[in-house]
Amino acid sequence: MSQPEVSAASQKQWFGHPRGLSTLFFTEMWERASYYGMRALLLLYMTDLVRGGLGMDVQTGAAIYGLYTFGVYALALPGGWVADRLVGQRRAVLMGGVVIAAGHYVLALPYVLSGTEYWSFYLGLFLVVVGTGLLKPNVSAIVGDLYQKDTPARRDAGFSIFYMGINVGAVLGPTVCSWLGEQVNWHLGFSVAGIGMTLGVIQYILGRRHLTGAGELKGEAATAESQGNSWRLFYSAIAALVVIVVVGVYLVRSSYFALTLVGFAQATGLLVLIVSVLYFAYMILFGCHDGSERKRVFFIFLLFLGAAMFWSGFEQAGSSFNLFGQDYTDRVFGGWEMPTGWLQNINPAFIIIFAPIMGMLWVKLDQRNPSIPVKFGAGLVLLGVGFLVLAWAANYIPEGAGGDPSKGITMAWLVATYFFHTIGELCLSPVGLSSITKLSPDRYVGQMMGMWFMGAALGNLIAGLIAGYIEAMPMPQLFSTVATIVAVFGLLFLIFSIPIKKLAPGIN
Repeated sequence: MSQPEVSAASQKQWFGHPRGLSTLFFTEMWERASYYGMRALLLLYMTDLVRGGLGMDVQTGAAIYGLYTFGVYALALPGGWVADRLVGQRRAVLMGGVVIAAGHYVLALPYVLSGTEYWSFYLGLFLVVVGTGLLKPNVSAIVGDLYQKDTPARRDAGFSIFYMGINVGAVLGPTVCSWLGEQVNWHLGFSVAGIGMTLGVIQYILGRRHLTGAGELKGEAATAESQGNSWRLFYSAIAALVVIVVVGVYLVRSSYFALTLVGFAQATGLLVLIVSVLYFAYMILFGCHDGSERKRVFFIFLLFLGAAMFWSGFEQAGSSFNLFGQDYTDRVFGGWEMPTGWLQNINPAFIIIFAPIMGMLWVKLDQRNPSIPVKFGAGLVLLGVGFLVLAWAANYIPEGAGGDPSKGITMAWLVATYFFHTIGELCLSPVGLSSITKLSPDRYVGQMMGMWFMGAALGNLIAGLIAGYIEAMPMPQLFSTVATIVAVFGLLFLIFSIPIKKLAPGIN
């Protein structure tokens, strides 16, 4: 006899939160360890000319980096749709974790099989992109599903704890992968990322029993008729995508038009922005049932724009900041040179320290909590302040410091920059994740979460393109320009916070 279904919110508690939060916490921790560990190596490996890297120029490598990180988040939208309409969030997370692990192992293949550097590199990146698109939006959607709709402060606190798990992984990954990758072998570093994701998959399988009632197909999506229609649409979309790719490759190889990698990245960014605007317009006009839903989806659209702007600056941590740390920052201690990737531990270490404090602060403030647009505005302004610190630091780089870390500037400048970026991130990102689950119509939670990550995807692509100018444009000018743009955008959120908040009355 089958057991009755029990609400996830009524299950055993974990530090005052649903027990299932621990399963999702550690799943995301291991996934982020694999992602950030590999990301810390990626651009350095592509531009390396000495230790078996791909030997690309900075602009090309940064464009590939931007396209890769864009893809990681862009596929969150179809990944959310697959979960909403086909397999449910729980199965999508498991499938994604398995594919991610496979991608990292393919990236590591040249460590044991020479002559596979290029095809394994691109195939591995492709698999990680696809797997992350399935896992990333849906694990966050399940977190929201663990909580009752009438406990927004508790849900915000839960997302802050979940966010801390992300950053525990973000410390583990670069620490291990950077040391092995930079000082032993690049591909050995990639293999460790695969091991981390494998541990995440095992942990998720063992802990899925705590997710009872959360992450399953709901409502009309679970009916046989809806399932049949959705699978037909899925197969049609795959076929259309294959045709588009084949035609595009044929046109490029036949020299019908010239297309550089940087040009392709720029065109992709413009296309994504246009498609995203059209998607939100369609949802507002035809996907919503009433005026209240239309206002909330428009609210999500504004958060999408804010997220894209924030991540376009913040995600330079793995591109321009990584190059800045490698070439212009003093990392030498008593003759020992610290791996460049370890500098990327500063941000997650700060988050581990400050996330619990921010989580407790949101619960303590309760009804006096700053509104969602105020938190977004504060996050963007703090991001701008961090870039101003780095622009100031760039003026003090000694002559001939490039490529010789012992002649670079002190790491304190990057530490200060990451501090402001971390506080800004804690104002914006976990609050944004929680807000999407509260604002979205129930039948579109996965897709709206996908659009949130689409904003991150667009920001990542822009970040990669900006990093390509680190050698062509004076760094004080580059960083101060970014600071001005993101800070102005943040001020707009602060100025118009009251009318934006009125789009979703009752949502705090």
